[in-house]
Amino acid sequence: MSSGINKTLSSIPIKVIGSTTKKGGSNFRWKRRVVQIAILILLVLIPVSGLFRFDPENGALVVLGWQIWLADFFLISGLWITLACALIGLYSIAGTVFCGWACPQNTVSEWANYMTHKLLGKRAEVSLTGDAPKVAAAKNKALNWSLLGISFLFAAMLFALVPLLYFYPPDVVWSFIIGRTDARLAGSLYWIYTVWVMMILLDIAVLRHFWCRFACVYKVWQHSFKTRETLHVLYDASRADECSKCNYCVTTCFIDLDPRKTEQYDSCINCGDCIDACNSLQAKKGGVGLLRFELGPRVQGRARKLRDNTMTLLSRFHWTAPFAALGVALFAWGVWTYQPYHLSVGYLQTAKNQSARDYRIEISSKRYRPTELSLSIEGLQPEDFTLSTQGVNMQTVGRTSVFLTMSPKLKHGFYPFVVVVRSNDGWIGRYKDQHFAQ
Repeated sequence: MSSGINKTLSSIPIKVIGSTTKKGGSNFRWKRRVVQIAILILLVLIPVSGLFRFDPENGALVVLGWQIWLADFFLISGLWITLACALIGLYSIAGTVFCGWACPQNTVSEWANYMTHKLLGKRAEVSLTGDAPKVAAAKNKALNWSLLGISFLFAAMLFALVPLLYFYPPDVVWSFIIGRTDARLAGSLYWIYTVWVMMILLDIAVLRHFWCRFACVYKVWQHSFKTRETLHVLYDASRADECSKCNYCVTTCFIDLDPRKTEQYDSCINCGDCIDACNSLQAKKGGVGLLRFELGPRVQGRARKLRDNTMTLLSRFHWTAPFAALGVALFAWGVWTYQPYHLSVGYLQTAKNQSARDYRIEISSKRYRPTELSLSIEGLQPEDFTLSTQGVNMQTVGRTSVFLTMSPKLKHGFYPFVVVVRSNDGWIGRYKDQHFAQ
């Protein structure tokens, strides 16, 4: 009896259906998760590595471990012009891809949605319309609510540390975390951190995607450059009969949109979840989805499509290209002419008067690493002056002063001289001045 059943079961054909097939297209969700996690890690690595941060103690911008002053005009202006042109290019071509794939606020909001659904039920949506979340009866317990609140608070406290890394070195932030006394910590930092925690907690618990839809400045700017050719979700209306009774893509969209009716200006963030949902459903029937990403209007023929899209993109950049080239040129010139140290010479100011023979040589380092500097004077004889020191060691960014005193035995007249400073990394600074001996 059992052998006959086994033979019957073995004769039944088995068809394995995955969530996606080659016909169904790519699974965008896991790719998007990889990008989102990479962006969060990058947000931490940028200030920790010294690539970019602010230095409130010295009132300077730090790029690549160097202090950038307002005097470094070409470098700063070139950097911002280049970034602005890059953003315009991103707006024009990819549209809201940044929102769905890279924006940290959206990543945290999606995580908050996941935790809410896991602990309170799949219908427990957070809405600012006044409707209470529809909590599942089996999960409407004090323990579930407590775990949700604790997870939100922990996430807010963790993410609130990221802004601190952009204003303080990692060791200072670590001192802040463990409560160790550090003279570099501002007294008001705990209050500032508390404000950040409350803001992030409010965003995670209440605002979430409301911010994306109605308050995001990025979306407002993007509308100035988005066109019908910008990357968007395209619906194959010719196959509308295949989804007349299907609402899967709509229920999948966490922005509450109908992907079949996207417009030029809407709240779509190009996440691709609706495309994955449609692909997985149609793959069960052996077909392909009705939704896909599209760049440019639909035209017949790949060659024509590629040509038309290329011409459209080039036409959009005809006025931004000169600005982009200018920004790159200014930035390159700023990097080439960047001075890691600053040298100035002036009369030594005293409380009562200023000396006619004493000078202050002030050296500023813009690098966050130890530096050895040597000083010399050209144009004068060794017996004509006295230096307080001929070598300076600087451990990090900051300023130091060396005093130059002219000999009282100098004859009446003008004595031009040059202060020369050499660093152990090859930099040479020269400052020309002249002394008048009475």
